[in-house]
Amino acid sequence: MQDQEAGEFYRRGLEALEQDQTVAALSWFEKAIAKERSPSSLSFFAYCIAQQRGQYKKAISLCLEAMQKEPNNSLHYLNLGKVYLLDRNRSEAIKAFREGMHHESNAQIIQELERLGLRNPPVIPFLKRNNLLNKYLGIMLSRLKLR
Repeated sequence: MQDQEAGEFYRRGLEALEQDQTVAALSWFEKAIAKERSPSSLSFFAYCIAQQRGQYKKAISLCLEAMQKEPNNSLHYLNLGKVYLLDRNRSEAIKAFREGMHHESNAQIIQELERLGLRNPPVIPFLKRNNLLNKYLGIMLSRLKLR
């Protein structure tokens, strides 16, 4: 961040997010972007507009813009994954989190992946996961603690 005022707005936005005050954070990141369009401000602003305004497509495009400018910053992948989760797109969220882990280790991404959990492969691999046979065999084997 080159502009000191933009840096101050960004810092205040992060503090607001840490206190789960997304509305305040949205305002601070919006001010930071008006001063300087930094990748970090874009990424966090994207998460805030997805959470508060439900503008998922715009948020995704802002995260992708931030990732183009700083492709090795895992925070952009974390925010993109969170946006996908808000949009109820679990598979894309997991892809974003895993891609972020390829660039650098991030405790928040690890925490999100652990919270989401991973599914076991289908019991009968040549059948679809939602096939009744696969579904009920999986439930039965899980209850018997064989899976």
